Amino acid sequence: MRRTSFAQWPCSIARTMDLLGDWWTPLVLREAFYGIRRFDAFQESLGIARNTLTDRLRRLVEEGLLEKRPYQTEPVRCDYVLTEKGRDFFGVLLVMNRWGDRWLAGEAGPPVAMRHEVCGQETHAEVVCAACGEPMTADNTRPRMGPGYPPHLAERPDVRERFAD
Repeated sequence: MRRTSFAQWPCSIARTMDLLGDWWTPLVLREAFYGIRRFDAFQESLGIARNTLTDRLRRLVEEGLLEKRPYQTEPVRCDYVLTEKGRDFFGVLLVMNRWGDRWLAGEAGPPVAMRHEVCGQETHAEVVCAACGEPMTADNTRPRMGPGYPPHLAERPDVRERFAD
């Protein structure tokens, strides 16, 4: 059964989920941030089936989050290296990690600690407003239609109500 594509939905969350597609893809990206670059190392670290890993790496390369860099010619073997687009996904993983630490870690505490190399402190991600620096929460943040919102949807009363000021 083929899944519904969200690639053209007027929602960056839906488009991101379309790219991620499943639970393996963020874990492959996590491993790339941990320094894994080679196919066998991804497979060993994750315990993922080779065909599944092949599909996920291919998709991440096609979408521009990873790039293949040959390190051997006979046979051809490649490292998978994060691109700028891929490195920009780090904040998403940090926020997911923070949420998991808060709600799923259990009595033993978080399984992985984050150290900010700039200040040397152990820390966690916070979502703050880029304009004023204050925390952004569900209680103090409202969605509004952006310039890329499709005009034909913007005219629907149910949509206008959702984005009312």
